Amino acid sequence: MEFVSQLGSSTLDALSYLGSLASLGARAAYYTLVAPFQGKPLRLQRAVSQAMDTGVRALPILSLITFFIGLILALQAAYELRRFGAISAVATAVAVSMSRELGPLITAIVVIGRSGSAFAAEIGTMKVSEEMLSTDFWILIDAFDVIP
Repeated sequence: MEFVSQLGSSTLDALSYLGSLASLGARAAYYTLVAPFQGKPLRLQRAVSQAMDTGVRALPILSLITFFIGLILALQAAYELRRFGAISAVATAVAVSMSRELGPLITAIVVIGRSGSAFAAEIGTMKVSEEMLSTDFWILIDAFDVIP
């Protein structure tokens, strides 16, 4: 009986979480697609600033990590291709594998890690400085933090 109770509780928690995600998505879609036509501002400057913080400022660390992964990949490929006498194919193999497979994956991991931690730190700072005490803030957080 304990198992069934725990299973039901876990299911309700999961459904509650999915419901809150759906609600957040619906509010984000509203503030992005509907609200600008009802006279509410779109805050394009905030969206551009957020895009700069998320993407462009990640380029230096992203370039450094990609360079070192490409270097390691070249060393490994050269070691293996030397046996077959195809050492001249190392540059092509590294270029193709980095641009097709590893490049997007590395970019996604770095941008998610860097930006996610920055967003969490920003919200944590707001919580510590007591900027998030008002219940009105939680209603408007979508318009200011989620939409851009």
